[in-house]
Amino acid sequence: MSNITAQEHWAQKKTADGDVRLFIWRKFEGSPDGKPAILWVHGSSMASQPTFDLTVPGRPDSSVMDWFAERGFDCWCVDMEGYGRSDKQRDIYCDIANGADDLKAATDHIASIGGPVQFLTYGISSGALRAALFAQRHPERVSRLALDAFVWTGEGAPTLAQRRKKLPQFIEHKRRPIDRDFVRSIFARDHADCAEPAVVEAFADAILALDDSMPNGTYIDMCSKLPVVDPEQITVPTVLLRGQFDGIAAMDDLIEFFKRLPSPDKQFTVMNGISHASFQQKNYRMVYQILHAYFTQPAPAYTSSAAH
Repeated sequence: MSNITAQEHWAQKKTADGDVRLFIWRKFEGSPDGKPAILWVHGSSMASQPTFDLTVPGRPDSSVMDWFAERGFDCWCVDMEGYGRSDKQRDIYCDIANGADDLKAATDHIASIGGPVQFLTYGISSGALRAALFAQRHPERVSRLALDAFVWTGEGAPTLAQRRKKLPQFIEHKRRPIDRDFVRSIFARDHADCAEPAVVEAFADAILALDDSMPNGTYIDMCSKLPVVDPEQITVPTVLLRGQFDGIAAMDDLIEFFKRLPSPDKQFTVMNGISHASFQQKNYRMVYQILHAYFTQPAPAYTSSAAH
C-alpha cells in the first residue's frame, strides 16, 4: 500500500497588472528529501491535475504523478495562468511565453520553500512548448527535458492546418468555451481507437470540474507564430516523444528540430498506438516506461568535448 502525500502550494507571479496566484500541486511518497523532482507541464485545453493526477475506476496507474511518486520521485505540477485553480482575471491571451513565465514563478516559489531547484521537466503539446521555452531561458533549472506531442514550425501538421481556419475567432476572443464534446474531439480527430471511452469521459469530468473555457493564446501561437523556441538554444538533455498517429507532432518537423539540439544526450522515440494525449491512451504505461528510462538514465562514464 503506497503512502503518497499530496500538498497544495500557491506561487505569486509579479506582473504589470499586479500579482497573479498560481496553483501548484505536489505528490511524493514517504519523504521528498533527496529525491529527483519532476515538473509536469500541461497543454492548451486542460489544467494540470486532470492531465497528471487523474483517477479512473478500474484503470490502475491513471495518475502519472502517483506512478512516479511510488518509484521515488518528487512530483510537481502547476496550473498555468488562466487555467484550473490559478487566477483568470487578467484580460490576456495566456500565450506560450506567459506559460514559461508561470514556470519560472512556480520554480521560484518551490525553491523559496526549500524545495528542489532543478527539475526533470515534462511538457505535452503546448505544454511541451512552454517547457522548451522555460528550458531555453533557464537551463540551470532543467536537468532533463521531455517533449511530448511537440511542434516546432508546424509544417506538415494536419490538426494545425484545420485549426488555422478558426484563427480569426481565436484572435477576436481571449478565451474559447469548452464542453464534453470538445474533450471527446481531442481523441477522435487523429485515431479514435487509441483511448478507452471510459477514460475519455473521466478526463472530461476532471477538466470540466475546473473550467468551462480556455485561453486562446497557445492556439494563436501554434497557428500563426511558430517557431517560438530555438532548438540550438536548448542545451539540456532532451527526449522527443511522438505518438504514431499525432496530427500535431509532424515527423519531419520533429526530426529537423531534433537534429539541431546541441546536447549529445538526446533521444527521439515514436510511441506505437498513441495519438495525442498520451497519458489518457490505452498504451499509457508504455509512455511511463519511456519517461522513467530517460529520467533514470545513468550519467555517462565518458564524454568528449572534441568534435568528431
